Amino acid sequence: MKTSNFHRPRLLIVGCGDVGMRLLPLLARHFRVFATTSQAGRRAELRAAGAVPLVIDLDQPATLRRLDGLAPWVVHLAPPPADGVLDTRTRNLTAVLPAGGKVVYISTTGVYGDCGGALFDESRPVAPRNARALRRVDAERTLRRWACRAGATLSILRVPGIYGADRLPLKRLREGTPALIDADDVYTNHIHADDLAAIIVRALYRALPHRAYHAVDDSDMKMAQYFDAVADAFQLPRPPRLPRAELQRVVSPALLSFMSESRRLRNDRIKRELGVRLRYPSVAATLARM
Repeated sequence: MKTSNFHRPRLLIVGCGDVGMRLLPLLARHFRVFATTSQAGRRAELRAAGAVPLVIDLDQPATLRRLDGLAPWVVHLAPPPADGVLDTRTRNLTAVLPAGGKVVYISTTGVYGDCGGALFDESRPVAPRNARALRRVDAERTLRRWACRAGATLSILRVPGIYGADRLPLKRLREGTPALIDADDVYTNHIHADDLAAIIVRALYRALPHRAYHAVDDSDMKMAQYFDAVADAFQLPRPPRLPRAELQRVVSPALLSFMSESRRLRNDRIKRELGVRLRYPSVAATLARM
């Protein structure tokens, strides 16, 4: 017998952007899904995808009251504010999160800062180097404190660069933005957007309490290698390469910050504990199929 939509467990997606839209088809058969957006014009899109749309503003706590006690399952995808070192949005959200519930928070691998290209697992301490990463660490710690107080289960997915057919650096390649020479280049990590959505579902059901997971694929490549692979796949010129001293004079500080942190993350835990089987195990293999 088909379960009535109103009798399914309720799940809330906070910040239903691209990854949230990929997540909705995986959840709609098992949950009554509520999805938040800050844009009123997206309500029809969310409704058509199978969610009950809610227009809220995480910067305005008064708009969050309708979320209080709404759903015992929560996927928190909303990014922090653009400024400061605190994630005030997550701090506002914890006032309405469900006691005793299950929350999966989508964080970033940037919380580790620059690791000199080291290969490591989730036991490595965080060491954020910029305000963007500090805000993410603040969100993680805020949620951990809340979960302890509320008797809730929190799982954290630390996510690297998300890519997909419509999430590739084609504009950058067409503009000829330079990359670093190999001696100065950094190791970077990746996950396909569809694989990330599948990992979130696995985390909802199988993640251990108060556990962090690296939601990364099997790729082991430097940033310029990634750009070269995308360029080759789409028959575009490979980017010119410059030493770091020259490149920092021609790219924005924000872009330079991404090109100043080198790390390689192990993904054994998502495979062993969550049972993840990556549909897109490496960028190179995915681009070859494209």
